[in-house]
This record gives sequence, structure tokens and C-alpha cells, in this order.
Amino acid sequence: MAVAGAIIVAALGGWMNDRFGRKLSILIADVLFFIGAIIMAAAPIPGIIILGRIFVGLGVGMASMTAPLYISEASPARIRGALVSMNGLLITGGQFLSYLINLAFTRTNGTWRWMLGVAGLPALVQFLLMLSLPESPRWLYRRDRKEEAEEILRKIYPAEELDNEIEALRQSVEEEIAIEGAIGEDGFFGKIKKALSNKVVRRGLAAGILCQVAQQFVGINSVMYYSPTIVQLAGFASNSTALALSLITSGLNAVGSIVSMFFVDRSRRRRLMLISLVGIIVCLGLLTGIFYAASTHSPLVSADETKFFGNATCPDFTVTSKWKCVDCLKAAAECGYCASTPNKLQPGACLVTTDFSKATCHANNREWYTQGCPSNFGWLALVALGLYIISYSPGMGTVPWIVNSEIYPLRFRGTCGGMAAVSNWVSNLVVSQSFLSMTEALGTAATFLFFGCVSLVALVLIYFIVPETKGLQFEEVESMLEEKGYKAWKTKRPSLSPA
Repeated sequence: MAVAGAIIVAALGGWMNDRFGRKLSILIADVLFFIGAIIMAAAPIPGIIILGRIFVGLGVGMASMTAPLYISEASPARIRGALVSMNGLLITGGQFLSYLINLAFTRTNGTWRWMLGVAGLPALVQFLLMLSLPESPRWLYRRDRKEEAEEILRKIYPAEELDNEIEALRQSVEEEIAIEGAIGEDGFFGKIKKALSNKVVRRGLAAGILCQVAQQFVGINSVMYYSPTIVQLAGFASNSTALALSLITSGLNAVGSIVSMFFVDRSRRRRLMLISLVGIIVCLGLLTGIFYAASTHSPLVSADETKFFGNATCPDFTVTSKWKCVDCLKAAAECGYCASTPNKLQPGACLVTTDFSKATCHANNREWYTQGCPSNFGWLALVALGLYIISYSPGMGTVPWIVNSEIYPLRFRGTCGGMAAVSNWVSNLVVSQSFLSMTEALGTAATFLFFGCVSLVALVLIYFIVPETKGLQFEEVESMLEEKGYKAWKTKRPSLSPA
């Protein structure tokens, strides 16, 4: 429900950004998130928790598209990428911190209420701090509040760059006004229609939406949302062990964001994404091979071992069945695998999944598996998963948001950013909701192979469609997209001479 809420507000957030400004939009996002956290913490019934999740989703959707936009418009071009990457670092760092907080609250009375309620604190802190920050100077200039915009630009740019920046901004705004005929608003759908009729916007949207969709369809949020489950699929049976090991993936994601901050303004945006995708494809190939090997080498089910547990035998298993552990877990009846002891790779028992079966298995000093099977490949899977995160985070994790904050003309930046954010959240919903179903229907190895193939397609499309925007002023990006012989993979830095 949180993702659904994010989709809704991302669709409207672009219009709100253009109409009311970046700062007010972020403040509204903070309020929505804070209200959602309080509702969830105080919920008397599950339905109220769902309502709270919707509010949280509305806040997340608004913030996810507005924060990179605000940061990029209030940043000098030379450090814009690093500052937008810092936004990614705070998100991934927050995810890691949330895992630690959840672990800390597991032994507290009212555990889940604390876990959900404490999420409102960051929103409250950001709201209070945001009150002291200025509005986006570019938005102010477009709203004909030029003196306010110039005053803010004086605080951002050194004196020797200020005049050129103001002149470039003036030219950009005047050209937009000449094209549109007036500064006045056209309404939500009217603005979308005008945006899509503009060649520059279409080229920008093709690149921006491609980056956002690719960011999700490489499978990242399946890995982040279900990392404890993936760890279990790799052969680690304990829930607490799986949760603890999943901290590694969250921590590596945060480390990758730090790496991105150092390289994004030193290297090219396109190059970072393409290198990132090559690493992702290799790692998904490794995961495919590892999970396939783990599946084909899973331990056998022993009829004698299974009989030891009496009436707890899986209903679909017979003494003539030549089953492996993977067959047990795929049985029509919900069944689990009780590993042998002391060597868990020896034939074990296939039992119906009940609390009694689990307790009996543990009582005999055995491990109980319901997601994955005992394997010698578990640590290899964790290494490949870690390398996948390291490949993803500095490139595909942060650069799509940077590209989307730089590539649209000022008048349509909020609207186009909203459309791109919707594509991101819809892709997020599709991938995250289908992941477990795909692993059940196709197997874990085939699921990772699918994401690898999608990543390969994304690599080719990004090479041909997404231009380089590193170090360019917004006005230079617009001039580049307007060129008659524009080719994304052949773009050169245009020069914008002041009038």
C-alpha cells in the first residue's frame, strides 16, 4: 500500500512542484510521512495500519521526486551530482539504520508499534530544518520573483560565476516564455500535452523514464525487500541469521552511495551506469549459476528419516518417491525439510509444515528449512549478492535520479520528474510483487537469469538513448537535446554564449 500511495502522489507531485514550489512540496511530504507513522504506531486494527501505510507512501512518493529536483536546482553544476548522490546515501543509510533499529526493538514490549512510530522522527527533523532553507532559485525566477532568485544564487555561486549563471538562467526562462506565449499555467493535463509535443522534452523523457524503469527491473528492490528470504534460499535456515546477514546487503548499499558521491562528478553519468550494468549482469549470472548448482545438488529425502517423525510426514511424500529437498519444498501441500544431523547434506526428512513439526525437528538438534535447502554454496551466494549491491549502488542506484534532475527544461521539470517518478514506483511495484511468485513458479536461478536478461537489454538501450549531462548547466542540456543531428551516444558538450 505504501508503494501504491507513492505512485499516486508521484503522478500529482510534478504539478504540485511546478505550482507551489519545491520547498513547500517537501514540507507537505514530511507532514504526510509523519502522520502516517503516528497512525501506524497507534493503529488498533490492521485496517488502520494500511491507512497509515498509504499516508507514508504519499510522503515517500512526493519526497522521492522532489528532493533530487530541489538539490539539483540549488547546487552548482560542478558538485550537483555529488549532492544528489548524498540524497541517495541518506536513503540507503536510513535503510541500514532501520534494520538496526528493528533489531533493537525486537526485545521491547510493543515491538512493532515502536518500529513503525519511530519512522516519524526523521520526517519531523527534516520539516523543522527545511523551514530555514530557501526555495529553488530556478523556480523563483520562472515565477518572476527574480530578485529573490538572484539573492539565493549569490549565496550558491562564487562572484566570478554569478553573472554567467544569472544570464544563462535569464535566457532559458525567456526562451520558454517565448515558446509558451506566457508564464501562466495550462492545467495538469494541458501541461502534459504540451510537454509531449516538445521535441526536447520527449528526448529527455525517453532517457529519464528509461533510467528509472531500468533501475527497478535489474531487480534491486526484490533483493532489498526480500534479502532475508534470499539468504534463506541460499541455505541459511535461521530467521535471525537471515535477518542479520541481510544487514550486509543494506550496509553495502550505503557504502556504494558513498562511492557514488566521490565518482559521480569525476566520471561521466553514462559511463557509471554502463559500468554498473556490466557488473550487475555478471553478478546476476553468478547468482543464476550458484542457485542452479544448489538446486541440483540439494540433499535427498530419506524415507527412513521421514518415518522417524511419524504422522508429521508430508502428505505428498511416499516411500517410493525419489525426492530431493527442493521437491519437498515445492510440494502441493505446505511441507518443510528437516535436515540430517550432524551432516545437513545427508538425506533428511520431508514433513508437513506445522509448529509441531518445526519444534520436533529442532528438538532433535536439526535445522528446519522452508525457503531454501542445505547447501555448500550459501556463502558463494552471499558474496555474489554483495558484489551485485556494490555494482548497483554507485551507478544504477543514484545516477538515474541525477539524470532526471538535470535533463528536463525548467518549465516542465516538475511535470516530467513526476512522470519519471511514477514509472519508477510502478516498476518497483511490479518487480517486488512478482519476485516471490517468480521464484516459486520458475525457481530462484531462473528468476535471477530473467533479471540478468533485462539488465542486458537496459545496457543496450541506455547506451543509445541516454545522453551525458555531467558538468552541464541546465540550459546547455536543453541546447544539446535540441540539436538537429542529436545522437545520445555521440553528444558533445555544447557552449552557451551569453547575449
